Amino acid sequence: MPLSDTDTNMPVAFDSDDARIRLKRENRKLFARRFIANKSAVIGSALIALIAVVSLFAPWISGRDPYGLDVVNRLKPPSPAFPFGTDNFGRDLLTRVVYGTRMSAEVGFAVAFASSLIGLVIGLYAGYIKWLDQILMRVMDGLFAFPAVLLAIAMMAALGPSVGNLIVCLTIVFVPSIARIVRSSALISKEQTYIEAMHALGASRNRIIWKHIMPGALSPLIVQGSFVFAEAIIVEAALSFLGAGIPAPTPSLGNLLSDGKLFIYNSSWMTIFPGLALVLVVLAMNLFGDGLRDLLDPHARRAGKKR
Repeated sequence: MPLSDTDTNMPVAFDSDDARIRLKRENRKLFARRFIANKSAVIGSALIALIAVVSLFAPWISGRDPYGLDVVNRLKPPSPAFPFGTDNFGRDLLTRVVYGTRMSAEVGFAVAFASSLIGLVIGLYAGYIKWLDQILMRVMDGLFAFPAVLLAIAMMAALGPSVGNLIVCLTIVFVPSIARIVRSSALISKEQTYIEAMHALGASRNRIIWKHIMPGALSPLIVQGSFVFAEAIIVEAALSFLGAGIPAPTPSLGNLLSDGKLFIYNSSWMTIFPGLALVLVVLAMNLFGDGLRDLLDPHARRAGKKR
């Protein structure tokens, strides 16, 4: 008995959907294998996981109040009772470092997320709309002309030291680098044949930008966002060290380094342990960013193979 049109189409649709599912599964397996083979990505991910666990479970890891004063035990060297020693007010330095790492990581994540979101919008519209490109990118170039630390210090001097103001200032500082990366990807995608076809079919501008151009910009955006995370932590530490960032006595890595600078010769542990924590966090994000760049950027992978 001959098959009806419905009977004929059903197996084809099933085969097509099944093949698509298998293809996605194979792509995920291939990405997982490449990820495991990439030492930078694996080491960076492991360090980030460690930092995340420390940040989330900070109250249970330290067991002490980061603001609790104990003048009797001030400037105690590292010991079983105080693994990182104590500061000039008798506060447990391990607790302060754990909470400081948590605060710095929160600021870095907030800045990376906000600057990536704003930079994505600016870069996409600047790359697709020519007249808007002349306006937006000139503003971005003006911000990009100033060194990140100097621009952040100037804005923090105007707004005043606080966590919220610090996140706003650092977001403004790092938006231009994100916007330029996204704009470059948008300019490349804009010249593709399928974008011209969508435009000829009458697709709206927003549909073309967000559905067809935006996916191509996500890979470089994620990579750049990881580097912004690390840079934001460094700038935050620099501002807090200078007294223009997170106000004391809130524990942050920059504040801890600032507290330790006066006792660096007699109580060097006040500087060593916060400095090591800062190096660890920045190293983790840079390794993770390098690994992501190798995984998501085919040009970087080819260059690595040639080397």
